[in-house]
Amino acid sequence: MSDALRNGDGTARAQILGGIRRSLHRGELTGQARTVVETRLAEPPRGPSVARGQLPQAEKVALFCQWAETLNATVARVGPVDVPGEVSAYLARNNLPASVAMAPSPLLEGYDWASQKMMTIRRGRGEGSDQVSVTGAFAGIAETGTVVMASGPDHPVSLNLLPDTHVVVLRESDIVGGYEDVWGRLRVRYGKNLMPRTVNTITGPSRTGDIEQAMELGAHGPRRMHILVVRD
Repeated sequence: MSDALRNGDGTARAQILGGIRRSLHRGELTGQARTVVETRLAEPPRGPSVARGQLPQAEKVALFCQWAETLNATVARVGPVDVPGEVSAYLARNNLPASVAMAPSPLLEGYDWASQKMMTIRRGRGEGSDQVSVTGAFAGIAETGTVVMASGPDHPVSLNLLPDTHVVVLRESDIVGGYEDVWGRLRVRYGKNLMPRTVNTITGPSRTGDIEQAMELGAHGPRRMHILVVRD
């Protein structure tokens, strides 16, 4: 993508769209065809919903935890005051360094991290030397045990990918039934012209079975994922 297009330059955008129209052998849409497209963009239709995601909230939370654990993540259900202590205890249980790279998120700042005297916290982007990251999550998806991350100044994407261990703090109220619920929440939160640059959907630790059909964790990102599901 060119710098001009990335920065919203109308000329570059017009050139690209013009090239697409020429390849389709047509001009700019007008009349009823344009109205149909504009209506769809203004009111996006909702896609299919999986039946197992259409549950009362408490059952959605339980289903999310079940699927996350099935897919090699570990889950701890905690109260808000217990979040810092659970992060520290998880590091100790797994012989991990008591040093984390944390997303500079207002959501995370609401917890009493100062209570963990032995844990060192650096806030900001992930770096190659980081072994553990702690982030929030935009949403959790009950039907698949997936966490959804929206990029921005308060959540650098590198924290999802570089460290070997990813600790996710997810509120129960942010667990939804299915993917269609996430797209609706994104439109409400950001607006159609202000969407985050990246939306990552992460289902368990990174893994691959490409080599001799043997499952290997940590293929393209963290090999461990620990999810703290925080009671509201």
